[in-house]
Amino acid sequence: MSATAVLIHLLGEIALLLWGINMVNSGVQRAFGSDLRWILGVGLRTRLRAFLAGLGVTTVLQSSTATALMVASFAAGGAVDLVPALAVMLGANVGTTLIVQVLSFDITLIFPVLIFGGYMGFRRGSSSRARDLGRVVIGLGLMLLSLHLLTETIRPIESSVVLKSLLASIAPDPLILVLLAAAFAWAAHSSVAALLFIMSLASAGVIDAHSALAMVLGANLGSSLNPLLEGTGGDPVKLRVPFGNLAMRVLGCAVALPLIGPLLAVMNLFDPNPARLAANFHTLFNVALAFLFILPLPWIADLLFKLFPEKVRASDPGVPQYLDSDALDTPSVALSNAAREVLRMADIVETMLRGSQDLFHEGDVSRVEAISRTDDVIDRLYSAVRRYLSSINHEALSDEEAKRLSDILAFAINLEHIGDIIDKNLMELAAKRIKNHLRLPKDSLKDIDDMHAKLLEHLQLAASVLMFQDIGSARRLVAEKERFRDLERAITQRHFEQLRSGKTVGDTSALQLDIVRDLKRIEAHIAATAHSLLEQSGDLKPSRLSS
Repeated sequence: MSATAVLIHLLGEIALLLWGINMVNSGVQRAFGSDLRWILGVGLRTRLRAFLAGLGVTTVLQSSTATALMVASFAAGGAVDLVPALAVMLGANVGTTLIVQVLSFDITLIFPVLIFGGYMGFRRGSSSRARDLGRVVIGLGLMLLSLHLLTETIRPIESSVVLKSLLASIAPDPLILVLLAAAFAWAAHSSVAALLFIMSLASAGVIDAHSALAMVLGANLGSSLNPLLEGTGGDPVKLRVPFGNLAMRVLGCAVALPLIGPLLAVMNLFDPNPARLAANFHTLFNVALAFLFILPLPWIADLLFKLFPEKVRASDPGVPQYLDSDALDTPSVALSNAAREVLRMADIVETMLRGSQDLFHEGDVSRVEAISRTDDVIDRLYSAVRRYLSSINHEALSDEEAKRLSDILAFAINLEHIGDIIDKNLMELAAKRIKNHLRLPKDSLKDIDDMHAKLLEHLQLAASVLMFQDIGSARRLVAEKERFRDLERAITQRHFEQLRSGKTVGDTSALQLDIVRDLKRIEAHIAATAHSLLEQSGDLKPSRLSS
């Protein structure tokens, strides 16, 4: 086989390996995306639990890069502390070693079974999760197939005098080997792919054991570069987790590189197989890093806070704070970001509601204008959320994530409508009252205050339904809508009775009825948050809640 043919085969086989890893990664995220988010959320509380969470999630995803991007986004947004986020990365690095350990054994006879079984699951799966798991199994089969093909392609060039001379000239300088392996791992976006390639070279005798261990160090360095580069150009906070991970690996490599000789002599006593030596050293290196750095993580975090201080947020409240474009290819993270931004919208709407309540008591026209301008902030945030959600990689969405995207967008739409009602209706009524020097009766003000208080309470309940998907809260929210409607009817009926008896003034009577009508419209938009969840659970019937 000519050198050109060998190069073409190698490029195709490496591409097949990367595609297999991508299939496993995307299939797992589609099938278990929200569950993985929950695992990380629960795990990121103590260093040990965070370490185990990172190990488990990365073993499933087969990509420490994917885990790093999720955790970096959580940490940058303030959802988790930096110390447990760094502990997750230590666990993620160990998680990749478990994958390599499994693939280092001679299990190439399994790949035809995996590809066939995965294809059948993908084609005949009765649910989207079953089809996604079929995709995962196909990806595993392709990874094993590519590893087998790599070994077969490299084996004939073992006797190449030119290649052996080239590697022999590089071998005395292990730093060059480290840099070459780092470049390959960075380009492949995967330490697993780099390690499998190194193991193939070692098995075919193209590189000796000492060179293989040096290249293992390089693969560990290169794979930690991708999350760091993804976070450049934005808020420096995004760099804390990936830079901390890279710094720990650089220190580890600086210590391990001079010790390769003694370590190799000891490791040869247990298993001299070149591929197994590379896999074992990869495991030993990352376990040693975790053991060495997990205790001083608080001090490392303090240093990272100083190196990457938080960027001063824009004073413009209409600028999104959580819509991180780097997370768009990881739906579970992107949806969490969008949900947090929508909660910001809810907080602003709450402020507008409180302001509208005050304006029916006081006569400050400037506050009317200020609240009307606040609706522009809601509109801009809504537009940003809508664009962000439309930019998420929809092909990677599981059915559950697609539903959550729809729920987040629906809540944002309802909040935008509420802002419009406050701006274009309630503020006009408040301005009319102030301009015409109208004073609402005490009992009318009490009714309006009661309705505002319920709206504020229900808005908080709606936010809880969105974030936690709690059926009980959703049922309560819809039931509260019915009670709110009864309250509105009672106020209207009482008002008409007073009007017929001549106890109310015409202008204030019409004003109160208009206010009550608009508050009822706001309540309808708030209660709509619960409809999707209740329809899915079968609790919501066309005309009433099921008993």
